[in-house]
Amino acid sequence: MAELRETLGDLGMLCDPATERQVARLIAELDAHAPSITMVGQIKSGKTSLVNAMVGRPGLLPADVNPWTSVVTSLHVNERQAEGAPVASFQFFNGDEWDHLVSYGGRIGELSARAGANEELQKIHDQIAEMREKTRARLGRRFELLLGQRHDYGHLDDDLVQRYVCLGDDFDGYGQTDQQGRFADITKSADLYLKVPSLPVPLCLRDTPGVNDTFLMREQITIKSLRDSRLCVVVLSASQALSSVDMGLIRLISTLKSKGIVIFVNRIDELSDPASQLPDIRNSILTTFERLNGPKDPAIVFGSAYWANMALGGGFGAMARDSAETLRAFAAVTPGLQGADPTRRDVIWQMSGMPALLECLSERIAEDTGTRFLAHIRKRARNIVSGLRATTSVASMRLDGNAIDVMAPGPLAALLDQVEAEAHQHLNAELDRVFAAFAARVEQSHARFLDRALESLLQHLEQKGEDQVWKYSPDGLRMLLRTSHQVLRKNLGSTCVAVYGATANRLAQAYRQAVAVEVDGFTVTPPGPVEVPAPVSLGATIVLDLQTSLWQSWWRKRRGYRAYASGFHDLIAAETAPIIAELKDRQAAEIRQAAIARLADFLAEQRAILMDFVDKAHLSMHDLRSLFGISSQAERAGLLDLLYDELSWAEDADIEAEELTTREGTAA
Repeated sequence: MAELRETLGDLGMLCDPATERQVARLIAELDAHAPSITMVGQIKSGKTSLVNAMVGRPGLLPADVNPWTSVVTSLHVNERQAEGAPVASFQFFNGDEWDHLVSYGGRIGELSARAGANEELQKIHDQIAEMREKTRARLGRRFELLLGQRHDYGHLDDDLVQRYVCLGDDFDGYGQTDQQGRFADITKSADLYLKVPSLPVPLCLRDTPGVNDTFLMREQITIKSLRDSRLCVVVLSASQALSSVDMGLIRLISTLKSKGIVIFVNRIDELSDPASQLPDIRNSILTTFERLNGPKDPAIVFGSAYWANMALGGGFGAMARDSAETLRAFAAVTPGLQGADPTRRDVIWQMSGMPALLECLSERIAEDTGTRFLAHIRKRARNIVSGLRATTSVASMRLDGNAIDVMAPGPLAALLDQVEAEAHQHLNAELDRVFAAFAARVEQSHARFLDRALESLLQHLEQKGEDQVWKYSPDGLRMLLRTSHQVLRKNLGSTCVAVYGATANRLAQAYRQAVAVEVDGFTVTPPGPVEVPAPVSLGATIVLDLQTSLWQSWWRKRRGYRAYASGFHDLIAAETAPIIAELKDRQAAEIRQAAIARLADFLAEQRAILMDFVDKAHLSMHDLRSLFGISSQAERAGLLDLLYDELSWAEDADIEAEELTTREGTAA
């Protein structure tokens, strides 16, 4: 990043003001790039303590939160902000979101009502009523007015954070403006901006709610966070690394690419003998993942957020006795630390696993999202240099006394309008074809799943009757939809490569139409294809996963085999409808918009380059000499050649990265 920024800075010094602004936008994008890392795990796995340690702020985010709190906290580390922008921002649920929770009990309430499980439904309503009354008592008449609002602050401290995301039990003695956890029940998300000098680049760390949530509210929030990230840290507790409540978590992360997943096994300080236990835990994780079709060969890091926060805070002397003895014994047999003083903060930090975790994340960013981002910036910069070389070449010819026939700006603008219209029409037509095929495949997969499930139900009834509860896994549906999504990713990538490439060729033709002479070394490099987010919504809980009286209640209420079949069809169709809609409609619309936006940005940049090229070609000889100058012309051309070479050195790596992405899509 530093090398590319330096190259862009050199390029800016060779540009006129208009082109310099294009280069400045690339530098701004480079500086603003902040890879997103989402932290997921079950409640009490230690995610929040781990995040606190990663940013060097023990106690920043409250680790012991109210089980009702469903806040995604985004830590924007080292991100640039406008002057006067807030450093802490808290968004409340809006009225519709709150009503859905308190009126229906969220998704579990919907499932209970749909299946006729009155006992579960009443239990949920009772719990929600209790929460609602406590919230109203805490916030008073302001409650309805607060829904949908955002609170912004120009400062950040622990008390402020705990006011919004940590629920206190006793509010007596606190003022109305500083009660701990006062707004916790209605806070939906928190965005905090902080500086961490030890981290070399901007990052966005998202601390999500745990996924083992009765109301499945946290699961939906975690899914949205995962959808916006390309890197995920799964935090497990060493004492129960993969207990039954983590099955939903495995479903979620199974939708992500393996290289985008890092497993952090936390709380090794609570083990009796980490040195001998960690290999068994690793093998257990890998075996479970293999059995449940989880991530293949994930990166696994062992550590202790507690030790990390002790290294940053109180040190060895502040540790609990058992934890300190475990650290001492483990350090004595750890390669590279044998004989080291375990009371030293740097040794505690090393034993906490934080250096290994940060190194693993660094590698993932550098090899995946970082590489693709830099390749995208390099291609755009190379196009700017290519345009400048063309301008310089034409200027040299004119300064040498050659007459050159160059298209006037008006006709050129009309030509570019035509190129842009044709490019957008071409892309939209191809996207229509890709997404229509995807929608048909998704609907076909859904129908096939329902047919197989109904056939299984009827066979069960014929063979075992109504006394035994029939169970059916929705994993087959997930597998079919995942395959459909993988085909979409492959087809979309091929479509973007073809359309963007054809558009680049058409723009190169426009250059040749604009000027009557051949310009040496002129090329137009198309942008790379847009990245398709992982289908994390496929990991959402489906009603048939719940082996409770929900299903038994539904079973008891059926009368006659046809009622079983039609009732089940309606139940599973209604439950899976949000997943189908998410894939076919919302996610497809986002991907389409991203592909169109990338084409529009490419066309806008090329228009600016070509129009500047033509404007320079129509300068008077006096202005041309003052702008370029005969003596400096050769030197400027040589510098542009050097910059083009610098921006092209990684071209083979860029192509390799794109081919790898395509191969992954094909293999999937």
